[in-house]
Amino acid sequence: MSMLVLTLITGVGLGALYFLVASGLSLIYGLMHVLNFAHGAFLTLSAFIGWLVAQALGTESWVSFLLSIGVGALVGAVFATLTELVLIRPLYERHIEQVLVTVGLSFAAVALFEGIWGTDPVNIAGPPWLKQTTEVLGARIPNTYWVLMIAALLVLSALVIFLQKTRYGMIIRAGVENRSMVTALGIDVRRSFTLVFAIGGAAAGIGGVLAMHYTTFVSAHLGSTLLIFAFIVTVIGGLGSLTGAAIASVLVAVLQQFANSYLNGTGDFIVVILLALVLLVRPSGILGRKA
Repeated sequence: MSMLVLTLITGVGLGALYFLVASGLSLIYGLMHVLNFAHGAFLTLSAFIGWLVAQALGTESWVSFLLSIGVGALVGAVFATLTELVLIRPLYERHIEQVLVTVGLSFAAVALFEGIWGTDPVNIAGPPWLKQTTEVLGARIPNTYWVLMIAALLVLSALVIFLQKTRYGMIIRAGVENRSMVTALGIDVRRSFTLVFAIGGAAAGIGGVLAMHYTTFVSAHLGSTLLIFAFIVTVIGGLGSLTGAAIASVLVAVLQQFANSYLNGTGDFIVVILLALVLLVRPSGILGRKA
């Protein structure tokens, strides 16, 4: 029983991490129709800067932990904003060029990070509580998973409230549906679209810092590794659907954890099989719009 509970809760926690990484990716595609392959670079840079902040203030302090998350979100937002202004804005409605330029940026970013921080993973430490466990029905759950779940719920709630309840959220949704009409009303749609990239980058920054604490290390390839699962859950959930990405994140991670625990470590294989089935049976994803 305890093994079952452990596998289930850690699967949900891992799914929370996948959602944190995928939420910005899903948001940018859903509103801008831009497949951003440089999303992992936002995550990695935020993790490195967050690590530097934590090192400067003391890695075992909760203040440094929370501040590193805030700084990571800021770094991700700034990096994403510059990417949109310089590289993406001239290429709207030119999807092949968007893919090529973001792929090129991701490769260049990894090379730059390796040049600055080296090719070897850097071990990190956080507040001691994160390394401890909490007992649930006989299972000892690492506290890191609770932090991931809380962060994912907060990010999802914030994104939904922003899009549904704020003026800029309504402008963005209207601009996606009919850009020319919104522009005719005197509203600068381009500024709103840049804001979408900034928010997506901030979500990636939060995910990057928390991913660093989950893996207990940071490296130049941290974002590239997690980006694979981010794309998988985004496709399974439905391109552009935040709710779909949340559901798919939990589904993928729980299946992965159960397969690793009970099927001799075949979690990644099961995830690929699930992706193939979704593409064959429902290419639009769980909550995606049919073409």
